[in-house]
Amino acid sequence: MRDFVPKPMRLSVLTAAFQELTPRGRRDADPDLAIEEWLAFARQIECPYIQLSAALHPTLSDVPAAALLDPVANTLDLRQAFDPQRASRVLAAMRATGVGMSDLGYFDNMLAADATARARKHEFMLRVFDAAVLLGVDAVCGFVGRNPQLEMDANLVMFEEVFVPLLQEAKARGLTFRVEQCPMPGWTILDRWHNNLAYAPGPWIALHRICERHGVGDQFRIHYDPSHAILMGQDSRSVFQYLKDQGYNFLISGFHVKGQVIDSRGISAWGYGGQTLERGDWRGADPSTDPADQGRAWKKQTVFAEHELPGTARHDPLAYLQNRSVDWLDHQLAARELLDIDAANTFLVVEHEYPMARIQDKARLAPILAGSLAFTKAIDEAAAAMYALQHEVLADQGIRIQGVGREPYRS
Repeated sequence: MRDFVPKPMRLSVLTAAFQELTPRGRRDADPDLAIEEWLAFARQIECPYIQLSAALHPTLSDVPAAALLDPVANTLDLRQAFDPQRASRVLAAMRATGVGMSDLGYFDNMLAADATARARKHEFMLRVFDAAVLLGVDAVCGFVGRNPQLEMDANLVMFEEVFVPLLQEAKARGLTFRVEQCPMPGWTILDRWHNNLAYAPGPWIALHRICERHGVGDQFRIHYDPSHAILMGQDSRSVFQYLKDQGYNFLISGFHVKGQVIDSRGISAWGYGGQTLERGDWRGADPSTDPADQGRAWKKQTVFAEHELPGTARHDPLAYLQNRSVDWLDHQLAARELLDIDAANTFLVVEHEYPMARIQDKARLAPILAGSLAFTKAIDEAAAAMYALQHEVLADQGIRIQGVGREPYRS
């Protein structure tokens, strides 16, 4: 007779949740201080792992901060290559705090149209790969991106030409590259919505088939974020079911825990394509050259949706049924029921992008993040208990599960 053994996932937090934990004046002079202080902060808010955020230093980035929806954090400063001496310092801090590292994250456009900018991003990604090896983590998380000057089929060709070599470098280092599926609608002031080639299961499968042809299929995996599914009118259970139906439910191997709350008034005004005109990123027939104006391209998203830090949005069953907010309990159940994952060794990475709570004050932010992490942990533990009880204990004894539950593809 099978015992009741629930298997919770591993809890982590993206360090971009708090860009200025270590003020730039201090961390620029001492590149690894920010990591040490984030590890100590993670212990304070009772988070056992961090997803270490890397980014091009503001002085090197091709995208001005004013044009960004969510500021990025170069907690991992790679202006200089990460070497064994730096790694020893960080590993010592990990041992001292008892906080581990789930993976490294560098979220940038790997298919950028400008060849010089693209080469700089790829060189930086290789530095991230090398740092991951020295820190003993087995995965890096990021975007594929898109060349906005090309249509999607042409981007598939470009992916094969310029992204597959990155996966070959990952393979040589024993790493997996986990792709987050945000469509990044505000990455360009053009009216394109999908600016990250790997935005949904259909593209994931097409990209994986390319990877398989080059022997790097095992290096290409998805870091699923349900907020982006909500943004595109999808629900997680149907996404997971589709992957299973197609024989690709092995593709998802990690999760960003971030929600999206849809504003029905915004949908009524603009639909899921967002604001298509008079955003303020153009001046009549010409694009604005002001980075702050370029940031208004994100109205393609923000006029009808707002990021949710898990636990901060009201419990709204109707919104769950309409795919207008993340049903966290069903998300965690569906992951266990439909995906080919080892739950006990899968990371749930809390990503904080709720605008009203993006506070750069440690005393104020600490209880907010602690509360969100506690919510995420409790929801996942509930899902783990339900799954173990229903699909293992009851199934072992031939006892049926009661009721119907949420169904995929239901309309």
